[in-house]
Amino acid sequence: MTSPKDVLALVKEKDIRVVDIRFMDFPGIWQHFTVPVSELEESSFEDGYGFDGSSIRGWQPINASDMLVIPDATTAKIDPFYEVPTLVLIGNIVDPITREAYTRDPRHIAQKAEAYLKQTGIGDTVFIGPEAEFFIFDDVRFDSGSNHAFYSLDSEEGIWNTGRDEFPNLAYKPKHKEGYFPVPPTDKFQDIRTEMMLTLEDLGIDVECQHHEVATAGQAEIDMRFKPLLQMGDQLVWFKYVLKNVAYRHGHTVTFMPKPLFEDNGSGMHTHISIWKDGDPLFAGDKYAGVSQEALYAIGGILKHFKALCALTNPTTNSYKRLVPGFEAPVNLAYSSRNRSAAIRIPMYSASPKAKRIEFRTPDPSCNGYLAFSAIMMAVIDGIENKIDPGDPLDKNIYDLPPEELALIDSAPGSLAEALEALKNDHEFLLKGDVFTQDVIDRWIEYKTESEVQPVQLRPHPYEFFLYYDI
Repeated sequence: MTSPKDVLALVKEKDIRVVDIRFMDFPGIWQHFTVPVSELEESSFEDGYGFDGSSIRGWQPINASDMLVIPDATTAKIDPFYEVPTLVLIGNIVDPITREAYTRDPRHIAQKAEAYLKQTGIGDTVFIGPEAEFFIFDDVRFDSGSNHAFYSLDSEEGIWNTGRDEFPNLAYKPKHKEGYFPVPPTDKFQDIRTEMMLTLEDLGIDVECQHHEVATAGQAEIDMRFKPLLQMGDQLVWFKYVLKNVAYRHGHTVTFMPKPLFEDNGSGMHTHISIWKDGDPLFAGDKYAGVSQEALYAIGGILKHFKALCALTNPTTNSYKRLVPGFEAPVNLAYSSRNRSAAIRIPMYSASPKAKRIEFRTPDPSCNGYLAFSAIMMAVIDGIENKIDPGDPLDKNIYDLPPEELALIDSAPGSLAEALEALKNDHEFLLKGDVFTQDVIDRWIEYKTESEVQPVQLRPHPYEFFLYYDI
């Protein structure tokens, strides 16, 4: 689907009745409104549709609320869940007076990132391959007030339910950290994951595999095949949408929270990145692990800006429940081939030059993909342009290092507040090419601090009553 005329032809062919216009808000939640198909004309792809920008988190003040969303014809897909045949169009946000692209539109930032790569001459395409993990739960309850706070999660797979009367309880529940890769009946979500995978495929989203993940209680992973940055940003929002709705249709719920369970693995989003130029992979070479000098410089860029990147790749307070030194998450600033305890890994599955890429293992799926992928790419470019040396690889198991060696390896921020402070002090690399603007950086830090960091800091934690009530 490449032009407005093609979209209108599809509308007639599929007897489309309504059109869903979608866009990404600042923190990373897909938004939408729906118009009858009679409101979609060829001119709509230039004129756009108006909406209230002051009601979108992190965007406009009420005195400058009017905004336009301009549908992108290349994004047309038919929604797989709505009862009435519905065409979905992803849009770009513009100012209704100046018609300039909105700087806080995450999709626009991704578009600028791709343009900046070409401008540098380093390459013409950046490929992104995220491995987004998630949990499938049966029941979720939570509440927080001035005098109470709780959450409660449940799953038929939860190891804590081995003693529950299930009339009958048939067992076969994966133990903590033993959910990778048992067959059914221990794996109880094979059919649902396959439905998710095939629904994505029906939407034109290429998928490489699906499987149960390490944790108990339905942790899973579905891997999309790598695509150019903007396209993968679009696919990631479809990915979350499809997984949540397939689960919901079967009476389950999906969450991309990085750390919903205590005492078991959290959900990461290992992100693969490679740059190509004129059809050739820039990261293949004869250096360490078969990569090029450019790839090593790219690693140097990520390591240099690692802590600032975390503010965008791990952007929730919950992210730092997963990023705890000494546990399963890759928090240490090191790189290696095959070593999954390093923050950056060079996968060794294939000797093909086309398969050479960097795997940044720290990000998690709570992020806004457009922003996170763009930020990672900007760190990579900075590393290549400035020939940043990543140092020597670390092929040892980081978790088994003696304290004196481990003390020499820096690690991820310990909290979202620390990550935001790092971003405040290190963001010049993001401003190049006007990809991120100072306004975006400032608003991101302000929004995250006021809407997430401070509200969590102000609330007593339930476990604090266990620790301190009888003091």
